[in-house]
Amino acid sequence: MKPLLISMAITLLLFGIIIGCNDPSRNIPSEDRNDGITDTRILIGSSLALGGHAGYLGTQTLHGALSYLNHINEKGGVHGRRIKVIAYDDEYDPPKCVYYTQKLILEDRVFALFCYVGTPTTVKIIPLVNEAKIPLLGMFTGANELREPFSPYLINIRASYYQETKAAVQHMVEVKHIRKVAVFYQYDAYGFDGLKGTELALKEYHLVPTATATYIRGTLDIEEGLDKIIDTDPEAVMMIGTYEPCAKFIKLAKSKGFNGLFYNLSFVGADELARRLDEHGDGVIVTQVVPSPEMPETQNLLWGTKEYSRRLKRYFPDDEPNFVGLEGYINAMILVEGLKRAGRDITRIKFIQAIESITDLDLGIENTVSFSSRDHQGLDRVYFTKFQQGKFVLMKEWGSGRK
Repeated sequence: MKPLLISMAITLLLFGIIIGCNDPSRNIPSEDRNDGITDTRILIGSSLALGGHAGYLGTQTLHGALSYLNHINEKGGVHGRRIKVIAYDDEYDPPKCVYYTQKLILEDRVFALFCYVGTPTTVKIIPLVNEAKIPLLGMFTGANELREPFSPYLINIRASYYQETKAAVQHMVEVKHIRKVAVFYQYDAYGFDGLKGTELALKEYHLVPTATATYIRGTLDIEEGLDKIIDTDPEAVMMIGTYEPCAKFIKLAKSKGFNGLFYNLSFVGADELARRLDEHGDGVIVTQVVPSPEMPETQNLLWGTKEYSRRLKRYFPDDEPNFVGLEGYINAMILVEGLKRAGRDITRIKFIQAIESITDLDLGIENTVSFSSRDHQGLDRVYFTKFQQGKFVLMKEWGSGRK
């Protein structure tokens, strides 16, 4: 098929999906279901970026999760059932994510959705999740739209972008005594969420951004935005983007003589950002929602991070322990805990209720995890890391984290 015909076919297919979502005659489950459950298997589905400009994020999230799930399966699974994950590569593209989610629900008949990556992709499937009444757990995004309004089917584990930006602004103003802050963000739902969080945090100090500038997702066109920001002479730049455009922005800003600080959110992918910055990482800070998996302090004191590193090396020997992968590993730990608590006669409602019963669960990551029937976010802590000797390390002078 020629490229034009392929494009037309995809367009028609996605149009059919959108129409189908609004058609009440579609075979979408509305009652309590146990789709994806057999006597020997639990089927879980994921749509995430495994290739393209955000491929590192999806790949490491999945590898982290599978490092734990493979371990559980080798021990016999959960209540005699092994966990199988069907993962599709949506390339961080919202229409593809919608398509694959529809496929996972209606064709693959998975029990739950798991480890989605990205705000612009994940927020687009919220209507599908709510209509199908299917649990979606462990999203690699801190988007507020996944938290408000509350949905019983959306189960967040990480802290939100609002919490990350609030902590970052607090550090800028109270520790670094910065008053002039610009914002550089990806022009989509992810960037808008981070921008709003930054503006709300600055407002608490009676401040507004000196400038805001954007780039288009999937591109490296940062020059216009960079010039706009530098013209306002900020002391710091809050960056809401992914590793490749953010690395280019930082290196080009420094080449133009900018010597302020750069604050990035956890979604940037700190380890890949560090690799791309090379010797240009001074003054770069990244907020994190999990502790560092590599530092001796965490390896010695936190058994969860130590086990993640050990199991990652066993199942994915070419990978190095990283923040993104640890988050995927934690997601899998919560998934398994919910499956265990739901019992052998599991249904989706029983699974959600099982997650909601988790209180002060110790995962060996310094902070305990808790949920309730009205609180579907398990963790709240934000950590600070700075670039040092080619990687991002915990900022001890700012403590281990901020709630």
